[in-house]
Amino acid sequence: MSMPQSYDVSLLGEERYRLLVDAITDYAIYMLDADGNIVSWNPGAQRFKGYEAWEILGEHFSRFYTNEDRLARLPERAIATAVREGRFESEGWRVRRDGTRFWAHVVMDPIWGRNGELLGFAKITRDLTERKAAEAKLQSSERQFQILVQGVTDYALYMLDPDGYVSNWNVGAERIKGYSAAEIVGQHFSQFYTDEDRQRGEPQNSLETARREGRMEKEGWRQRKDGSRFWAHVIIDAIHGEDGSILGFAKITRDITEKLETQKALTQAREELFQSQKMEAIGQLTGGIAHDFNNLLMAIMGSLEILKKRLPDDPGLAPLLDNAFQGAERGAALTQRMLAFSRRQELNMQAVDLAMLVTGIMDFIRRSVGSATHIETRFPMELPRIVTDQVQLESALLNLVVNARDAMANGGTITIAAEEFMAHEKTERLKPGRYVRLWVSDTGEGMDEETSASATTPFFTTKGVGKGTGLGLSMVQGLTEQSGGKLTIDSQKGHGTTVSLFLPAAEPDECPQISETQMPPTTEMPNGNFTVLAVDDDALVLMNTTLMLEDLGHTVIEAYSGADALKELKAGAKIDIVITDHSMPRMTGSELAAAIRQEWPDMPVVLATGYAELPSGGDNRLPRLPKPFSQNQLQDIIASVLASGG
Repeated sequence: MSMPQSYDVSLLGEERYRLLVDAITDYAIYMLDADGNIVSWNPGAQRFKGYEAWEILGEHFSRFYTNEDRLARLPERAIATAVREGRFESEGWRVRRDGTRFWAHVVMDPIWGRNGELLGFAKITRDLTERKAAEAKLQSSERQFQILVQGVTDYALYMLDPDGYVSNWNVGAERIKGYSAAEIVGQHFSQFYTDEDRQRGEPQNSLETARREGRMEKEGWRQRKDGSRFWAHVIIDAIHGEDGSILGFAKITRDITEKLETQKALTQAREELFQSQKMEAIGQLTGGIAHDFNNLLMAIMGSLEILKKRLPDDPGLAPLLDNAFQGAERGAALTQRMLAFSRRQELNMQAVDLAMLVTGIMDFIRRSVGSATHIETRFPMELPRIVTDQVQLESALLNLVVNARDAMANGGTITIAAEEFMAHEKTERLKPGRYVRLWVSDTGEGMDEETSASATTPFFTTKGVGKGTGLGLSMVQGLTEQSGGKLTIDSQKGHGTTVSLFLPAAEPDECPQISETQMPPTTEMPNGNFTVLAVDDDALVLMNTTLMLEDLGHTVIEAYSGADALKELKAGAKIDIVITDHSMPRMTGSELAAAIRQEWPDMPVVLATGYAELPSGGDNRLPRLPKPFSQNQLQDIIASVLASGG
């Protein structure tokens, strides 16, 4: 309240003024004389400061100030300022009668007489303690918020102005994006985006979405200061003023690259598990089909063999029998491929000199590919031997070469090469150790990614109907994995294909190579005819086995199950040897052999099976007759077992 000069007022006017001032309780309104002594006191002053009028009139107003402010001579400075500038206004702590403090807003105006003399001061004080506490609480909250924001290191939290320029920067933003606050504040946020996203206008589109919808949330690649990329989860919120205008944007960015990689790894693991389960199911199905097919081939080949011996020498019939034999043999080869895929083929593991193996079949390879195809071989001077089945590897290598030839319609170059390879602990699908990588590459049309991924799937082929079984690469993969290695395919459309076989290297004393001069001598057939107990649940196979044995001069007792075989033995018949199928219901051949060993420990038992591995509990020491077997193989196994005494 400023009063530049004094006015004469009537008694009625003075009374009205007094009533007005006394009615105000939210403000302390009182007068000071020229020296600062209190000369009037309203109820508002009494309520704020706790003094009755009779207690405070005549006292100096400095008693309302704190000791610190009095020592700093703030009351004197207030009076001097009001006199000099015509008004004094400030906020500060004041003291009540009981010694408590309150935050006051103070206005002091000088009062001048008609002749310009200083009569005193009008003083208005307002208690703003509650507002001060609210402001302090707000400031504390803001400080705590700043501490919180700056303490967050897993999120980039920062503000953008309405045009997208960075206006502040927290520690998490510095950690994630690599920029210090001094480097980035004032720069446009678009520099966090990749070049491709900037060209597509992604930064502007993000701000427009946030401006239009109030919020934008998205995931995508972002770029750090060093140029590296990370997968980010981004939220942009628009900040509006009271009038609805855009003040800027709050931006939260989180680096979820690790989460993305984890999700990818989980997805890949699921796909691999699904693929493994699918391949296992197909393998079991294929093995079962191969078993049944073996039984059919047994009946066909055995019957043809007996028929050929008994038919008269007729030039017109011989070619027909030969054709039938060739068809059955091709069926047997297909069965071997199916067993190779299902990893149930019988392997003759030995140390194989890879360079010698390739040299030995090179003439046949050249005849198979034709003159339009050039063959190159590259083998180092010293290459470890590998542990595998030599015959099966030759077949696998020929299969790969033929595939390479078929991929080059107009001819080209096929390379057969090998090198030593060391597998370390983290090498995928290989145990640590020494391997030899054998590969066949061509300059053909190559495969796209989808075809390459399906190439080893059984029955998958790109050669057209009637031109391939789709089991070639499956067979090669089965052989490789059964040998303890792995198969890989590297191919690109228009740039050829390379198929690599990683096969374990042989130790010096492991699986010694068998040379032709070291082949075991053929076992001579013991003299006399023998009684053979033939056991098989398939009537065709059992009849065929019986025919071949009787043709060899033996007496045959037939049994269609393990239980029937035990009954024949318990009946007391003199039996020299038991030949039993393995895969039979209720009692397998292995279980039958175990039962025979308990009561007739000296009885020789031969297991006829097309599987390389017997199930858990089977006796792998039993002599085995691979299905489908010929009459000569049957004769040899009987001779071998009986000559060795069972």
